[in-house]
Amino acid sequence: MENILEVNNVSKKLGNFKLDGVTFSLPKGYIMGFVGPNGAGKTTTIKLIMGLMHKDSGLIKVFGEDHIQFEKEIKQRLGFVYDENYFYEDLRVEEIKRIISSFYGRWDEGVFRSYAADFDINPKMKIKQLSKGMKMKFSLALALSHHAEFIIMDEPTSGLDPVFRSELISILTDMMQDENRGILFSTHITTDLEKVADYICFINKGKIMFNDTKDEVISSHAVVKGGADMLHGPLKDLLCGVRTNEFGFEALTTRAAEVKGLFGDKVLVEKASLDDIILFIVRGKQIAKSN
Repeated sequence: MENILEVNNVSKKLGNFKLDGVTFSLPKGYIMGFVGPNGAGKTTTIKLIMGLMHKDSGLIKVFGEDHIQFEKEIKQRLGFVYDENYFYEDLRVEEIKRIISSFYGRWDEGVFRSYAADFDINPKMKIKQLSKGMKMKFSLALALSHHAEFIIMDEPTSGLDPVFRSELISILTDMMQDENRGILFSTHITTDLEKVADYICFINKGKIMFNDTKDEVISSHAVVKGGADMLHGPLKDLLCGVRTNEFGFEALTTRAAEVKGLFGDKVLVEKASLDDIILFIVRGKQIAKSN
């Protein structure tokens, strides 16, 4: 499959934080959920892809071309939706649209007006008068109105109500009818990704923990529950991300069949959600393995 995005061994040091050898790719025609806790490196990675920050090492390609060498050409084909408002607050929607549209050779006024009507965006309102949800809708309308082939979204649903989040998922699903497009969707709201993502890339403390299809990620993990005394036996070699409580323990495993085969009814093995997987890895404790 042809990749719309390739990030290869990219590193960046920022104070005490380091993005460490980040590698992943997104094929054309798919949506990738880019997930991880706050401070994990999601926004830093996105800024590097966008050329808003210089990497220390590594290679980034968009549409098969170096993202810096061919920056102007790439950005004509790319749409970006920020998690914050970067528009001039005292300008009106129509004025911001006029400024932004002048940068794109493929700007389609008809498409913008259609989205503006669908999103109920008043062109005469000042940016500072818009709610967070309306600002996000405006950003999305701008990103979609120059026939962008690759959309990068940094926490687009954060702080938004479930109704608009559902609308956004529908819009993204409709967009992907065009198999030449791709979407990188950074978020911590995993329920949105379970509805729409094809791939999941999970970053934690500046490192990629896993990068695979959503179905493979979910099917390869399970939650194990049992008594605390079992953690001192061979079971611990099959677990990761352990969390203990007064009743025993809960943990994540990628070896569910082995756990069930060895311990049978002594443990409870349940299907893991994407949220479970991330929470156990981020907040669970690792236990020492047997020699």
